[in-house]
Amino acid sequence: MSTQKINIAVIGASGYTGADLVRLAMRHPNIEIKALVAKTHAGKPMATVFPHLGGHGLPDLVDVDAVDWDGIDAVFCGLPHGTAHAIISKLPSKIKIIDMSADFRLRDRDTYEQWYGLKHSAPELLNRAVYGLSEHYRDDISSASLVACPGCYPTAVLMALLPVVKAGVIDVDDLIIDAKSGVTGAGRAPKLGTLFSETGEGLSPYAIAGHRHAPEIEQEVSKLAGRDITVNFTPHLIPMSRGELVTCYAKLTKDHVIADVRQALQEAYEDRPFVRLLEGGVIPATQHVRGSNYCLIGVFADRIKNRVIIISTIDNLVKGSAGQALQNFNLMFDLAETAGLEQLPLFP
Repeated sequence: MSTQKINIAVIGASGYTGADLVRLAMRHPNIEIKALVAKTHAGKPMATVFPHLGGHGLPDLVDVDAVDWDGIDAVFCGLPHGTAHAIISKLPSKIKIIDMSADFRLRDRDTYEQWYGLKHSAPELLNRAVYGLSEHYRDDISSASLVACPGCYPTAVLMALLPVVKAGVIDVDDLIIDAKSGVTGAGRAPKLGTLFSETGEGLSPYAIAGHRHAPEIEQEVSKLAGRDITVNFTPHLIPMSRGELVTCYAKLTKDHVIADVRQALQEAYEDRPFVRLLEGGVIPATQHVRGSNYCLIGVFADRIKNRVIIISTIDNLVKGSAGQALQNFNLMFDLAETAGLEQLPLFP
């Protein structure tokens, strides 16, 4: 096992994804946390903002301008979209960057500006950024200096769909994706729609036919399909803190059967430590991945002839964000892919 020590900074450490990254990084054998950046909470101990992270000697939160970047090897950025690209573009070129925002996920600048409603201040970095879906871009990630971690919904969806799209066993022109996520996916800043009294004891769709993760899913499916693909994607908010489950409905292509779908997924993930294709009839559930970097996938025959249902579940804060970011960090620094991510799901 490598004893190399790598100095990191976490920008946006007072958000949910930033805090979960810190939680995981604290147990990583090769990481030294040198700086924690948070604009609103600058000057406070981390334990004041997140008591569960207290007692471990973490540095206090500081403003980004107070960081000595000369001593930093890698940066994890957990800022909201629209703010990350301006800060990342000013970081020293020697630093490897793992961005958990949406600012570098979309390869096309016009698509980003259309869906996010703002100008991209660092378009020159878009070609440099590698899409950080760990299991599917391993080689590119290992040599990258800037990795754009996928959104939580695209992670769960693409893990289920990319192997079967590549194998040609489903019709990419007939994809329906029903997605559900816990409220931490909306971030920590208070919003009316994520207050307990607004979300508790209910289930609601949102951003119908207009969610910003749709073009990200389409970007990756289209790349494999070799042409532009549009998907039917509807997200829902579930009154729980973390967890995500997507149900993908697809039509089988001619002469293919359910077994071909399972085979494509099995071959894609047989040597991947964090993805498990469940036995036939076993149903994935969010409680089976809570707190872990695992993705569980189940395959079921639809009652409608020649159709398949693929279900994928992840923890939106771990495999859907901070865990995948740490997995990408491991690939970038040629470390064991599972380092810092060995924890099993917390159940019940």
